[in-house]
Amino acid sequence: MALIILRCVFVLVAAGLGVSFLNASGTESQTSAWKTWGIFGGVILLALGVIAMDVALRRKQLTTISAVYFGLIVGLFLTYIVGIALVPLPIDEYRESIQLMLGLVLCYICVSLLIQTKDDFRFVIPYVEFAKEVKGTKPCILDTSVVIDGRIADVVETGVFDAELIMPEFVIAELQAIADSSDRLRRSRGRRGLDILNRLRNGPDVELTIFERDLPEFAGQPVDLRLVILAKHLQGKLVTNDYNLNKVARLQGVPVINLNDLANALKPVFLPGEQIEVRIVKAGEEPGQGVGYLDDGTMVVVESSREYVNRQVNVAVTSVLQTSAGRMVFGRMENSR
Repeated sequence: MALIILRCVFVLVAAGLGVSFLNASGTESQTSAWKTWGIFGGVILLALGVIAMDVALRRKQLTTISAVYFGLIVGLFLTYIVGIALVPLPIDEYRESIQLMLGLVLCYICVSLLIQTKDDFRFVIPYVEFAKEVKGTKPCILDTSVVIDGRIADVVETGVFDAELIMPEFVIAELQAIADSSDRLRRSRGRRGLDILNRLRNGPDVELTIFERDLPEFAGQPVDLRLVILAKHLQGKLVTNDYNLNKVARLQGVPVINLNDLANALKPVFLPGEQIEVRIVKAGEEPGQGVGYLDDGTMVVVESSREYVNRQVNVAVTSVLQTSAGRMVFGRMENSR
C-alpha cells in the first residue's frame, strides 16, 4: 500500500513539474503546440518509466518511516551534487526545473529501494564497517517438514514464539508441488501445509513474512542447503523436524529448533516408584507384558498385565528409557479396575 501511494504521488508531482517546464519555456507564440505537449508528455513518460523499472526490480520491504528518512536524505544529497555538476552548462533557463526533476527521481529511487529491501544495509568506509545491529530475538525460518507437520501453528498460539517467522518462497513452491502431486497422500500433506501457512499468516500471535528474494548463493543448491544459507544470511534460527537437515544446520553453525525435541522435552518426567494410571491397549512383546499409552503418546510397558487388555490399571514406574523415537516408561502393575 505504501508503494502504491508513493507511486501515485510521484506521478502527480511529475505532472506538476511538467507544467513548470511549460511555464519556463515561454508562451505558445514562442513554442509550438506539439513541442509544448511533447515536453509535458516526456516528463510523464519519464515518471512512468522510473516506476516500471522499480516494479521490475522486486525487493523486500523495510520499515517505511526509516526508508523515507534515509531515502530523502540520500536523494537530496545526490541532487545537490548533481546540481553543482550542472553549473557550467548553459541551461540557466531550465536549471531550476531540471534540478527539481532530478531531485524527484533520485529521492523516489532511494526511498523505493529502502522500502522494498529488508536486508541489513551497511555504510562502508575503507577498512571500517558500521553494520546495523540486530536487536531482540532472532527470526525463525520454517522448513517444509515443520509446516506439513502442523504442530507449529499450535506452538505459536501458545505464545512461545515471539520472534518473526520467515517463510521462504522456494519452500512455498515446494509445498505447492507436493499439493499438486498425483499421489493422494502427498497431495493431502501438501494441502495441509498450505492450510497451516494460511493459519499462521492470519493469526495475531506472531508475524509471518514471506521471503521472496533470490540470493546469489541459492544458485544450484537444493532446498535444504538454501534454508541453511538463508538462516545464516538472516542470522536466524531454523525450525525443522527433518533429522538430516538438523544435522547439516548444526554442522554449519546454524541454531536449530526441532519440534520433536521440544515435544519430548515437554513430556512429564516420571521417577521410579511414582504411580500412574494407564489403559492397557495391547499385549507386549515379552511374555505377560501389556502396553498402554499416556495422553501425550508416551508408551508404557507394564509387567504381568497381558490379561488386563482394554482395562484401566495403576502402574508403579520402575524405569524410564529415552530413545530417539521418544520416551518409554516401564512399570509393574499395582491393582486394576
